[in-house]
Amino acid sequence: MTVTLRPAVPADSDAIASIWHLGWADGHHGHVPDELVAIRTKESFWTRAADRIGDATVAVVGDDIAGFVMVVDDEVEQVYVSRDHRGSGVAGILLTESERQVAANGHGEAWLAVATGNARARRFYERCGWTDGGPFDYPASVERGTLPIPCHRYVKAVTSVS
Repeated sequence: MTVTLRPAVPADSDAIASIWHLGWADGHHGHVPDELVAIRTKESFWTRAADRIGDATVAVVGDDIAGFVMVVDDEVEQVYVSRDHRGSGVAGILLTESERQVAANGHGEAWLAVATGNARARRFYERCGWTDGGPFDYPASVERGTLPIPCHRYVKAVTSVS
């Protein structure tokens, strides 16, 4: 399997939104407040994906977008792989790319938030060398400001490649 990474373009928005919507449901339902679930409608993912194209990198396998990451400064904000490509190694490739981007942004440490109850994601990050930095409330963006979401902050030292 060949995985190609590239910056997302507006034409990728639908695929990103679909992967994000389904993946978010898998990792968050039952692990975040009902208020956030109610706000994260299917339509909201299409709006957010279109708005965030500039922050996204996609993994392409054949003709399919297999997953994506979104990195802002030192935070790996989103890591999602389509259900069809889970277990194929795409997630690890995307996570490595996100670490590279954080280092390229001039930071020595990357961080990300994982919903406390999302054990599958937490195991994945730990297998990839990330360390659980402990619980905290992540300020999820909502229309009226932010909503605190119980999460764990995972961190990993990153180094730039000259």
